[in-house]
Amino acid sequence: MGYEDASTGNTLTNLIPDLYLALDTVSRELTGMIPSVMIDPRVARAAIGQTIHSPVAPAGTAGDVAPAPVPPDDGEQAIGNISLAITKSRYVPVRWQGEESLQINNGGVGVGTIRSQQFAQAMRTLVNEIESDLCGLYVNASRAVVPNDTTLFKTNLADVANVRKILVDNGAPTSDLQCVIDTAAGAALRTQANLTTVPASGQSMLDQGVLISPYGVKVRESAQIKTPAAGTADSATLDTTDYAVGDTAMTLAAAGTGTILAGDLVTIANTGDTTTQYVNKTLISAVSGSAFTINAPGLRKAITANNCAIAVRASGSRCLAFDRSAIILATRMPALPEEGDMAADRTTITDPRTGLSFEVAMYKQYRQVRYEVAIAWGVKAVKEEHIAILAGA
Repeated sequence: MGYEDASTGNTLTNLIPDLYLALDTVSRELTGMIPSVMIDPRVARAAIGQTIHSPVAPAGTAGDVAPAPVPPDDGEQAIGNISLAITKSRYVPVRWQGEESLQINNGGVGVGTIRSQQFAQAMRTLVNEIESDLCGLYVNASRAVVPNDTTLFKTNLADVANVRKILVDNGAPTSDLQCVIDTAAGAALRTQANLTTVPASGQSMLDQGVLISPYGVKVRESAQIKTPAAGTADSATLDTTDYAVGDTAMTLAAAGTGTILAGDLVTIANTGDTTTQYVNKTLISAVSGSAFTINAPGLRKAITANNCAIAVRASGSRCLAFDRSAIILATRMPALPEEGDMAADRTTITDPRTGLSFEVAMYKQYRQVRYEVAIAWGVKAVKEEHIAILAGA
């Protein structure tokens, strides 16, 4: 039997101004990834933990045109897929007791003022968690570029041009390229470009927070850009096997010590290509004789030399550049049973800048009321080739 609230006349309508005041504060946090990625509504209908498969067509194979009585019997392809899922359902609570409300109201401050700040902090917490999850997808990037000078944007905008080159070389569309940087890189960028040319108002949601768009790449800032520790690999080498352009799976020789972490930037001392920054795919806890896998599209140059040395780049920030469709964010309201739950009322508010919708529920308890701000989400890098790292020093 579902819970029935006798006070059906009380709703969250009078809280809407407080909620939108809170959203107005949260929307100005540095959350550059959220407005930069794709939101897939098909995934948003999935239950938490339920996997949705998105089809991926393989590359085509060309053939020679030759006259014949009938066309060639070919064209079959094995269609691949990428799995997507909503993996988190999170909430932040706000609770007030009757005596507390009376004390605050009598003091002249007003519960509404404090409550709006609590809602702001609740939504800020959830927004930052989502932003952090998106920034953590750097481990799925195809390759990386390192600063053109000693630090990003020290002397010019070449760093954006170089990371854009990776994307276009990999075949990424150029119509909606994004770049999300940390605040240190943002400060340096402001010394190299006149950012006042970006309109302060009248932008669409997709353009919110754009600092500048050099070479058709929209640049935003995020407070959640990762600076992970680097692996400790020393004297690691590939084995004596030859590898072709595009290969992603290789084997390390029975030499060297230490680790290579997922997302580490590595170079291979290959003849004619010693500087390409590949991204290691999975954790290698002991480099001696281990499998070594890099993200797609794989090797840029064939390897025919034996025992090419592997070097791991030192720790640095992992700013990201990508085509919007390469990263998916799925969000929805947390699920309820068919009969409902004990909430006296609930409403949904949508942030006009990030597009995120939050559920706000009110639970009336014994001489106290508990509010809950909640959202469910999942993130996925669906196209490694269309994601690149702009690495900090």
